[in-house]
Amino acid sequence: MHHLLWLNSLTAEDAARELRQCCGSRRWAEQMSNDRPYSTLESLITHADQLWWSLTPDDWLEAFLSHPKIGEKKAGDKVSVQSQQWSGLEQAGVSSAPQDTVNSLAELNRAYEEKFGFIFIICATGKTSEEMLAALNERLANDSDTELRLAAAEQAKIMELRLKKLLTQVLFVL
Repeated sequence: MHHLLWLNSLTAEDAARELRQCCGSRRWAEQMSNDRPYSTLESLITHADQLWWSLTPDDWLEAFLSHPKIGEKKAGDKVSVQSQQWSGLEQAGVSSAPQDTVNSLAELNRAYEEKFGFIFIICATGKTSEEMLAALNERLANDSDTELRLAAAEQAKIMELRLKKLLTQVLFVL
């Protein structure tokens, strides 16, 4: 459990900064930091999820800004180098995509953002560019409330994966 000891031993400010790599919502990261210590990875992840779903849509939208659009490298907000690297790995399915798929993703990303007012969020880990394109096409048909909740659910999946990466990475550093 020394990976949790590391997280639990950080100052509140440092812990919040580390946690923001997992979720771009300031309120989420600060509350997660304030709610330490965590005794198990499972309790950390359960608490992270419960806290996420207790936040407001504005907090969700803030978190979405920490992600680059699918197929792009730059997020809407300034994010850490680690967060950028994770986004790149998570979107690996796009890096080898045919140019017409990349073009379609860019075009549909624009249409999505115009319709909903935020970028398309999907837990891209393990998905091909074609799967992401199909999901984007399908979700464009949703109403705003449905889509916001779906995007928030995808963010929750990303957050869990990143919490595990954050703590696994620490094991190699310690």
